[in-house]
Amino acid sequence: MDTKDSFIIEGLAGKKTLTGEISVNGAKNAILKVLAASILFKDEVTVTNVPNIEDVQRAFEVLTELGAIITKINSDTFRIDTTKINRTDISVEISKRMRASIVFTGPLLSRFGKVSFPYPGGCVIGKRPIDVFLDGFKKMGAEIKLENEIYYIKTIGKKLKGVDNFFRLQSATGTETMIMSAVLAQGRTILKNCALEPEIISLANFLNECGAKITGMGTSTIIIEGGSLLSGKNKIYHTISDRIEAGSFIILGALCAKDITIKNCVPEHLESLINALQSSGVNIEIGKNKIRITNSGSKKNTPLEIKTHEYPGFATDLQAPISIFLTQAEGESFIFETIYEGRLNYLETLAFMGANVKVLDSHRAIIYGKTSLKGREMESPDLRAGLAYILAAIVAEGQSIVHNAYYIDRGYEDIERRLSKLGVDIKRVKKN
Repeated sequence: MDTKDSFIIEGLAGKKTLTGEISVNGAKNAILKVLAASILFKDEVTVTNVPNIEDVQRAFEVLTELGAIITKINSDTFRIDTTKINRTDISVEISKRMRASIVFTGPLLSRFGKVSFPYPGGCVIGKRPIDVFLDGFKKMGAEIKLENEIYYIKTIGKKLKGVDNFFRLQSATGTETMIMSAVLAQGRTILKNCALEPEIISLANFLNECGAKITGMGTSTIIIEGGSLLSGKNKIYHTISDRIEAGSFIILGALCAKDITIKNCVPEHLESLINALQSSGVNIEIGKNKIRITNSGSKKNTPLEIKTHEYPGFATDLQAPISIFLTQAEGESFIFETIYEGRLNYLETLAFMGANVKVLDSHRAIIYGKTSLKGREMESPDLRAGLAYILAAIVAEGQSIVHNAYYIDRGYEDIERRLSKLGVDIKRVKKN
């Protein structure tokens, strides 16, 4: 996987011909937090159903540089031993490339009383402030200094202290980081206005299995009783399925499926998307751990109003992919991105492909359909828009080239092989 890799895609020109099955991998946003949480353990942590994606590799690098030992058991199972961690500074290079590195700060600060890190990077999709983390650490008794663009944080006493913390804005990463910070803290921590994502529940349940005392996950108020280091002995974390990957495949099916089935998913995690597509006229059959999408004619899809919202609302990470579907719906659709400014920038490229798009401001846009898209050469700007470009290229007429495959590799494992099995004409090429 390399930033110079590109995808060459021959479009289907709007034809619904894709058939077969595609399985959903483990969730990026779940495994990254559990890998960070391994720092809270006095022994080894075993994780399975781990997706082979760039962000996971970067997380392994963070842990290895800190002194952890990572052992590969098989293709998707790993053992992490953090007992020999001897550093608390997070790599500048990795942090700049992966925003999720921020979740390592809480466990490091909680266990060792100090941590240093640069402002994290990642996808360029607008402002992504870290105040939620810094404010939480201060409330728990840490002091923060910023020198030469590096944050230096240390506890004033021996340990972080339990607090009553209200999140001004719901934040999944903020909620997870504060949960992990509180596990080893002194006393009780009460977190209010917490995010509700399934990944948070999955993390908290595993930590409880290993000795933590967390209640309320899945609600807006979570309570953590601080304690001692956790134990992963005889415990295995099975990564839940990636609802964003599943949602991306569902949208692909809505665009181009003759008859495809998305396996190893949790339909309950995707109700907002499924409801929207069904209301537009997409034929979706829901099973226990699978979703089937079929099309047997030239049925027209009606336009939609999409407003992103924290879970269980419409996921911001599916906003770019759903826009491709909206270009193929009949009529005027509306997108309101409420979480990140700048996340509509990709629409300029869609317009270049022939989409009829009107951007109202940094958060709102109108898409007029149905329009025929034309294959183009384009540069992937971030993880989710990059996948949206692949969807656009598949539905378009002619050949498209999507550069900067690295961004897509950050969240989608071996995407070209998996899509090829459905009938997509896609191949990866390396730039010399």
